[in-house]
Amino acid sequence: MDDRYAAPKVFATAVDQLHELVAEEVGSTDFGSDDYLPGLRVLLQSMDYDPRFSERGRHYAWGTVVGVLGGRARAIRSMAEHPGFDRHAIPSPVVITGLPRTGTTALHKLMAVDQRFQGLQTWLLDSPMPRPPRETWTDYPAFHRTAATLEARFKAAPKKRAAHNMAAEEVDECCLVLRQGFVSNLWTVGWSAATYDAWWQCQSEESSYRHYYRCLQLIGSTEPDKRWLLKNPGHIENLDLLFAVFPDAKVIQTHRDPARAVPSLCSLLMPLHPLVEEGRYEQRAHNMLAREVAKWANALRKAQRVREMHPGQVLDLVHADLHRNPMAVIERIYGFIGEDLRPEARAAMLQRIADDPERQHGAHDYDIADFGMRETEIRERFGDYISRFDLAPKGPATAGGAK
Repeated sequence: MDDRYAAPKVFATAVDQLHELVAEEVGSTDFGSDDYLPGLRVLLQSMDYDPRFSERGRHYAWGTVVGVLGGRARAIRSMAEHPGFDRHAIPSPVVITGLPRTGTTALHKLMAVDQRFQGLQTWLLDSPMPRPPRETWTDYPAFHRTAATLEARFKAAPKKRAAHNMAAEEVDECCLVLRQGFVSNLWTVGWSAATYDAWWQCQSEESSYRHYYRCLQLIGSTEPDKRWLLKNPGHIENLDLLFAVFPDAKVIQTHRDPARAVPSLCSLLMPLHPLVEEGRYEQRAHNMLAREVAKWANALRKAQRVREMHPGQVLDLVHADLHRNPMAVIERIYGFIGEDLRPEARAAMLQRIADDPERQHGAHDYDIADFGMRETEIRERFGDYISRFDLAPKGPATAGGAK
């Protein structure tokens, strides 16, 4: 490993080292507005205090921070290189959100086969730039860097591919660019980060959403008239900010029994932990489920209040309906967003449904007992949400999780 990328002995005092390393790598000292610095500093302090990193884990965590700050620097550099990228607004994007593991990924990737939409491909989330023609993507080092990073991640933790496969060329979640503001829920799930989490829960992500909006303008500047299709479960926590940047957004909120969805999320997140931290696996698993249940229950309550101020802009979908009759759900969505479902898009969707790529890497199995809560305890935390959308289980429990 290049010594320049070795993790420092103390993270909190490495802010300047981090910026110098990224500036040398990216070829730019411009990181944009300094509103990301408070979160970055708290994150680095937390990395000294909260996790019990293995030596490998220290390097992994440091590399993650270097990569995300590098993504921010690349975005800012590309904005400077493309004056006028922000001359076009982003009208009426289609945004998929809801609890994680409620079918958001499957729905997102199904709709993304309609070529009338544009989305956030994973490699462009890592290195925001005007989206080049599809046939040229493999000419870009950034594309190969993302592909190699994903392959290494899945090699280290194979179960993650079955739970949530990612590919450099496919669309993925907005949170991967939102975290470049360093006020992000993503920094609380890769390793123990209670100190950062306590700080994050008291912050606004407004500055991150402003950066996110500009990144969308940048990436979409080559096709400014093409409608955006976006997806991020975390938007449900920040529905007010989403509508602030996209006043005419059409939001699709997916729903599933939280006692199935949230443990499924934790089983997606935990496989990487033994590669990063030493010991305490059972404690961390129990802490994670308790924390995620509280977070998402609160997010849904907050979102309900915001929804009431935006009548007609949110469509509710139950994930069981998507599994039972996906094309009927698609018809509902297209009516809601005011688009016609053209024959070529319908055919492409039917082909993806037949291919069932989400199942090609095996089943995502987990046991809720590993996380220290019972299903009934989880449901209690969500109040009337389950009855409002008729999410109570109708049959015997199953372990697998919708994406």
